[in-house]
Amino acid sequence: MEDRFQGKRVLVTGGAGFVGSNLVRKLVLEGASTVVLDDLTTGSLDNLAGLEGQYEMLVGSVEDRDLVMKTVSGVQLVFHLAARNIIASTRNPYDDFRTNIGGTLNVLLAAREHGIERVVYTSSASVYGNTRYLPINEDDRISILTPYSASKYSGEAYCQAFYESYDVSAVILRYSNVYGIGQDPQNPYCGVVSRFFQKVRADQPPEIHGDGQQTRDYTYVGDAVEATLSSALSSRAPGEVFNVATGIETDANTLARWTLDISGSPLKPVHIERRDIDNIRRRVLNVEKARRMLRWTPTTVLRDGLEITWKWFVGS
Repeated sequence: MEDRFQGKRVLVTGGAGFVGSNLVRKLVLEGASTVVLDDLTTGSLDNLAGLEGQYEMLVGSVEDRDLVMKTVSGVQLVFHLAARNIIASTRNPYDDFRTNIGGTLNVLLAAREHGIERVVYTSSASVYGNTRYLPINEDDRISILTPYSASKYSGEAYCQAFYESYDVSAVILRYSNVYGIGQDPQNPYCGVVSRFFQKVRADQPPEIHGDGQQTRDYTYVGDAVEATLSSALSSRAPGEVFNVATGIETDANTLARWTLDISGSPLKPVHIERRDIDNIRRRVLNVEKARRMLRWTPTTVLRDGLEITWKWFVGS
């Protein structure tokens, strides 16, 4: 398992971000010659600390078509993680369009031009919106509720189109609420797990938006990385969409309670007003397709993942 990418030259767009940097670490460990393309808008070179000299860093944006074309020309695999996140996308839909849609098109055009072996595109479970049935399957109805989900789904559509029209070997992954080591709480766009731990560490109560009954399917970053790598190698993956989740539903009240228990804090969570982006009531994904076709299974249950994350958090 540790040499699956030995001798491969790979590109990770958004490789200085939270998930991207975890992916880069794993690729380096497995012997890949790794190139990172990141404009450092939300990513940071600190996320790649300790890997100096083991990867090639290019500071730039996927919006730069010429840069993407030149960079992709020298690699065999592309992991396309660069994106504006949901909060930034809602605040500025035009920037979201240029990065999430335009940047993805640039990557696919370059992959077509240079005959790349595989493009792995990381999308989001947000494209499902509020669904009628749970757990959510990959072929369930799409419900676009935010500019972010609109742009991520547009990226999916381009991947499918390039697969069908130009035989570009593209795979689509729908991540669900990834958390874990390396999710910087100082980043204003970080996930709820880091925000809860940040509050507790500052001896402040976790803040829950709304009544706390809203649910999500929280995925540990190590599991998300392994699914991403597996999709790059599977001969059955091209042209397919895969949920990357756990199949377990957890509400925000439970998440806050576990955060306090693990940290040993006597505090109680507080409830504050919901945000504009808080428009999904329940979410849990079916991961059987990934189990069957990628031979991937999530191995970290939420409580264990929170404990790992807290230990990193207090030691960082």
